[in-house]
Amino acid sequence: QVQLQESGPGLVKPSQTLSLTCTVSGGSITTSSYAWSWIRQPPGKGMEWMGVIAYDGSTSYSPSLRSRTSISRDTSKNQFSLQLSSVTPEDTAVYYCARDPNYSASSYDFGLIELTAYDYWGQGTQVTVSS
Repeated sequence: QVQLQESGPGLVKPSQTLSLTCTVSGGSITTSSYAWSWIRQPPGKGMEWMGVIAYDGSTSYSPSLRSRTSISRDTSKNQFSLQLSSVTPEDTAVYYCARDPNYSASSYDFGLIELTAYDYWGQGTQVTVSS
């Protein structure tokens, strides 16, 4: 059984960098065809895909967040991480990590990925940006 668990600070000050980690159990993040995304949901709004890191370490980011977002991984710990810089209160959201079992680089690069592509999700972690 694959499980994903987000962890990180629940409160971040404006202008600082938000850092979250997703720990994966029950499967390796380097398994071919898998990709691992960060997705968020601000209060009262829909889900927003932020970025992805694939099994081979390649990454892709939402155009609207690309300048502030970085996703990395630690294969020895089976974890992948999100860093979002220069945060503002508009970055307040529940942050999720999720697995796409059928990675297609073109789907992400052309913004064609849908939420139904993900088969496993973390429970989500609330991050509030406030001074």
